[in-house]
Amino acid sequence: MTLPPGQRALRGFPRFGKDLKNPPPPVPADPVIKLVGALAEDLTLPVKDLAGLPRREVRADFHCVAGWSATGLVWEGVGFRDFYREVVQPALRPGALVSHLVFVGADGVRASVLLEDALGEDVLLAEHLDGEPLTGEHGAPVRLVSPWQYGYVNIKHLCRIEFHVTAPPPADRWSPLAAHSRARVWKEERHRRLPGRVVRPLYRVLVAGIRAASARQGRKQG
Repeated sequence: MTLPPGQRALRGFPRFGKDLKNPPPPVPADPVIKLVGALAEDLTLPVKDLAGLPRREVRADFHCVAGWSATGLVWEGVGFRDFYREVVQPALRPGALVSHLVFVGADGVRASVLLEDALGEDVLLAEHLDGEPLTGEHGAPVRLVSPWQYGYVNIKHLCRIEFHVTAPPPADRWSPLAAHSRARVWKEERHRRLPGRVVRPLYRVLVAGIRAASARQGRKQG
């Protein structure tokens, strides 16, 4: 098995994120995704309506920017390319040229993504993992899956998508761990200003903390 530069295979698939001390956000009885921005009018899409769009299954590894990879995962959902063509494009303002999207999770996490990256072959709005509905730990009810980008782009608990005609300012502009805007794992785009190989040691020390926090949260939920 060949992994991207600086990645190590990890047994299992731990919950990841910045706020592991808290449980995942509750799933609403009738979850929706709000679509806003360069549209003729804002839309509210019930998550259940995704079932009526073309379905896809993607087998792919998940790569955390901290240096671990969960391998052989099977995701099922709607190809984002199909979603954009069938739902978004008919709703755009006349003449609007979308260049960036911002995906927002119910946990408050956001990721800005170039349109060309979001329209990649294996990018999904996924509701299933390994044949089962997503759990809270992995993004229920629906999440973005972009296998060729680091995990921080793969927004969980997706509740909002913004469509922009210019690049939105980065939310972590002053962070020492400023995330790369493309996050392509095979180019090791971990950090906005520093080469990936330089920041590897810093991210690797985070792995033990992530695993410990995940284990503690799992015990609380059990």
